[in-house]
Amino acid sequence: MAAPGENMRVNADRLWDSLMDMARIGPGVAGGNNRQTLTDADAEGRSLFRRWCEAAGMSVSVDRMGTMFATRPGTDPELLPVYIGSHLDTQPTGGKYDGVLGVLSGLEVIRSMNDLGIRTKHPVVVTNWTNEEGARFAPAMLASGVFAGAIDLDYAYSRKDPDGKTFGDELKRIGWVGDEEVGARKMHAYFEYHIEQGPILEAEEKQIGVVTHCQGLWWLEFTLTGREAHTGSTPMNMRVNAGLAMSRIIEMVQTVAIENQPGCVGGVGQVKFSPNSRNVLPGTVIFTVDIRSPDQKKLDGMRARIEAEAATICEALGVGCSVEAVGHFDPVTFDPTLVSAVRKAAEDLGYSHMNIISGAGHDACWAAKVAPATMIMCPCVGGLSHNEAEDISKDWASAGADVLFHAVIETAGIVE
Repeated sequence: MAAPGENMRVNADRLWDSLMDMARIGPGVAGGNNRQTLTDADAEGRSLFRRWCEAAGMSVSVDRMGTMFATRPGTDPELLPVYIGSHLDTQPTGGKYDGVLGVLSGLEVIRSMNDLGIRTKHPVVVTNWTNEEGARFAPAMLASGVFAGAIDLDYAYSRKDPDGKTFGDELKRIGWVGDEEVGARKMHAYFEYHIEQGPILEAEEKQIGVVTHCQGLWWLEFTLTGREAHTGSTPMNMRVNAGLAMSRIIEMVQTVAIENQPGCVGGVGQVKFSPNSRNVLPGTVIFTVDIRSPDQKKLDGMRARIEAEAATICEALGVGCSVEAVGHFDPVTFDPTLVSAVRKAAEDLGYSHMNIISGAGHDACWAAKVAPATMIMCPCVGGLSHNEAEDISKDWASAGADVLFHAVIETAGIVE
């Protein structure tokens, strides 16, 4: 027996065209995008999104972190909104779908509701969170973290990019400082649709990932202090080599992650040598360790062990060592009722699906601290993301958007 409304689908062609139109803003050098947060390209992408939302009959407001909220009214103004959110900012060498798929699928849900004359009791709000990636300003998920009360607004404004420009100044420069208090909004529910950024769904030949949990993480920024010296004329036993200490710490992080299997990961993605000269031993090395696990005890245990063993490594080499936690959130269990709504939508629509744990951090992790929240995922080719070669198919994109559509309107309450 067919499920009610089973024939209702989003407009797959329109969704795909919107993705391609947004991808023209901030093009990368190898087919992807470089639309880092608070750049001119980010401002241009925001403006296009606002025009599309207003054309769909939504009102757009902006909070003091620059986060955009596009609202479609419900029939009962007393009810809290159902939110759909993700982000438009990208990595420096990012793909066309990471984050963007979720925002523009939210827009497509609204457009499809308009096409089909669907009214909901609860308002529906499509959200573009500022600085999800954390590529330019650490930590990641900055605006949603402030929204959830986990990050202080002044601290967020003070974050600096590699050129020393602050988040607050750059937000003002591009003209996207809103007047709405951050976190003043209340949510009935929050949905986020995203590419998996991993290989599991494609390998299992599943169209939909029903996300039940999200890994917690720590970003630990190490500053190692050695002594600058000529690489050719300084004897090996007389060196204070911060680079050597870093290499031993990286190997140790690998060992710690492997010994905490299953489910733990760890690695180093960013390194800065100073003075960064071919024939000078570094006086300072700064690098960030990224560790993640869905298990709180394992996550915190990994952090403690890494910091302790790093101190031992540096002491043996005479290298100074300091550590700052520049990013963190605890593991998240998503709302069972919303998870069930996603699973039911996939089943009703006939899409293959499986439960999955998100390996990456998302704005949903902070939203889950203040409201019922969940996520939907679609496959990506080879599990590749944070790379200009990131790719998905139109069918994958629309299948997840269909599930999002049905889960949202069920949660928002269709007016018959």
